[in-house]
Amino acid sequence: MSDLKQRLRDDLTVAIKSGDSESVGTIRMALAAVSKEEVAGKSARELSDDEVVAVLTSEVKRRKEAAVAYRDAQRPELADKEMAEADVLSRYLPEPLTVDEVNRLVDEAVAAADADGLTGGRAMGAVMKQLKPATAGRYDGAELAALVKQSLGM
Repeated sequence: MSDLKQRLRDDLTVAIKSGDSESVGTIRMALAAVSKEEVAGKSARELSDDEVVAVLTSEVKRRKEAAVAYRDAQRPELADKEMAEADVLSRYLPEPLTVDEVNRLVDEAVAAADADGLTGGRAMGAVMKQLKPATAGRYDGAELAALVKQSLGM
């Protein structure tokens, strides 16, 4: 079992004992999402910590999108609940990268692609492939792609 999954289970036990119903529900949901991912596909498998981080990142993103939708629908109490769940899940994610750090990584990756003779749209895949491991779970992929496109002049 991955360390992160075990940490989720341990924290669930602590939350149950302390009576923290918000954390209990959120952590249970996170463990259910991890279990669902483990049995997805042709055969069941144990997820690595990186894969668990990817599942939790997806769940946080869903909560934030739902909060925006609830705010747009004039339902602030539901939006607050979604954001509270996102905050609980964010405790298990790696420290997010700052914009300056991401810009530096993008500049380095674009320079490496340029050195390999790749420019414009042809470099997009190579740059994203290089950036993905360094930013996984620490920066939004859509925002990263937008920064790369801007840096490549697309």
